[in-house]
Amino acid sequence: MISLGTMKTIPNIGKPLFGLGLGILALASALWMTSCSGEPSALESKTLRIAVTTEPPTLDWSLATDGVSFNVLTNIMEGLTQYNERLEPIPAIARRWEFSEGGRVITFYLRDDVKWTDGQPVTAQQFVYAWIRLLNPDTASQYAYFLFDVENAAEYNAGKIKDADQVGVKALSPTILQVRLKRPVIYFPSLTTFMVTFPQRRDVIEQYGDHWTDPEHIVTNGPFTLDQWHHEYKLVLQSNPNYYDTPPALNRIIMYVIRNPTTELTLYETGELDMAELPPVAIPHYKTHAEYKNLPLLRGYYYGFNVTKAPFNDARVRRALSHAINRSQIPVILKGGELPTASWIPKGMFGYNSKIGPAFDPKKAQALLAEAGYSDGKKFPPFSITYNTDPTHRLIAQFVQAQWKEHLGLEVGLEDQEWKVYLKKLDVDPPPVFRLGWGADFPDPDNFMNLFISTSGNNRLRWKNERYDHLIARGAAEQDLEARQAIYNEAQTLLTETDSAIISLFVAAQNVLVKPYVQNLGLNAMEWLYLKRVRLTGNQPSSIENQ
Repeated sequence: MISLGTMKTIPNIGKPLFGLGLGILALASALWMTSCSGEPSALESKTLRIAVTTEPPTLDWSLATDGVSFNVLTNIMEGLTQYNERLEPIPAIARRWEFSEGGRVITFYLRDDVKWTDGQPVTAQQFVYAWIRLLNPDTASQYAYFLFDVENAAEYNAGKIKDADQVGVKALSPTILQVRLKRPVIYFPSLTTFMVTFPQRRDVIEQYGDHWTDPEHIVTNGPFTLDQWHHEYKLVLQSNPNYYDTPPALNRIIMYVIRNPTTELTLYETGELDMAELPPVAIPHYKTHAEYKNLPLLRGYYYGFNVTKAPFNDARVRRALSHAINRSQIPVILKGGELPTASWIPKGMFGYNSKIGPAFDPKKAQALLAEAGYSDGKKFPPFSITYNTDPTHRLIAQFVQAQWKEHLGLEVGLEDQEWKVYLKKLDVDPPPVFRLGWGADFPDPDNFMNLFISTSGNNRLRWKNERYDHLIARGAAEQDLEARQAIYNEAQTLLTETDSAIISLFVAAQNVLVKPYVQNLGLNAMEWLYLKRVRLTGNQPSSIENQ
């Protein structure tokens, strides 16, 4: 999943509402007036109030790619499987599944008591429709590659096969879904936890077109429903009375769109939010506080190159830029327990190897740049680091800018863009150097490594390497762990060293404040917010300032 990145930098810690702009005051005032209007408190109404950092770009789960959209979708929809607390796939809509034909066929046996919000049953054919829609080239889904292990899926997506019936997914009955694979894939049940594999209603999509995800049209099957979507202000989720499993303990979830980091922490401090992500400057202040939570994440942060644009089409230039960054300084800047890394597979996931990646070596960087024809940075064409608007991304960009100036003599600009605009830019014409992150969709190294295969819709690098593609395909099928590790070692070396298509910078950590009355939140290394088991208990304090 594309990681938006939500760590922030703010002033005036511990000074709620002091020095705020009119827009921030207006939102804070609106929430305060709501809390004083005679309505039940969050505890009394069983309403969880959280922030999202941007408007969801889309709630069409065939098209969504980002963490904000996913955290909405994962609470209003469910698929064949779901994760337990150990991030292992367990039954959800599928009661069970079995492998046959040497692991090349998976048969999912669905529950017969799962209903959509309009009362219609969830069927195997609705999974078939969703998967074929995802793969249809006309859908232009960036996640189509997610199902390329299914027989004929890649060929259908590429237009080489026109008949969707040849794709290896079939509904044998309303409750039996059969999937035929090109080869055994050991992690396939984990894939079916992810939103792009969730079922869809053809009748609803065809009736409402681009507006099928509007609250008045959308039908879902998860623990919550999409009750309201006030664009650029808030989304409201309501408990689903038709949910097949244990009913949620919450009645409502309000997700406020809060772009300004000052506002989010201020509203948490004044008791208007039940959870808030901490900006780097605030972390030292709250590190000893009982409400502070810190968790390492399976989320990498990298700079990508558009390798078709000179001079970044020269691997020597890319390697020089990577060797010129002292990544050990990043945790000092961000203060949240981040792990600097030059390799790509994150620590905590199989395949991690800290010895891979370009080490900080200014002399080697200078030699490589000189070899490419830019000794001391002379005659190097002007360029900018492009990133989506966020104070933390600016901090990192300023740091890298200074490193390239100090060690290579390069003059580098900075350019920030709003998230939706930025995503569009990456799709249409990626900048020469750009920031992105990647959070695990499932806890297997294939999810990080297949991001950069030639056919990946999420590969913004315009980089293609046949050897890399071959290695990733082998790694997905390899069951011997030692052999699999060797495959990923070679592939990571190609990606980060030999070709240096990306500059891996650090593995992120989650730093949040959570009110003590919020129970069973279940923070996890994949940074997914599963809210159906959350309950609000005890006494609600007025604000963190008064404790």
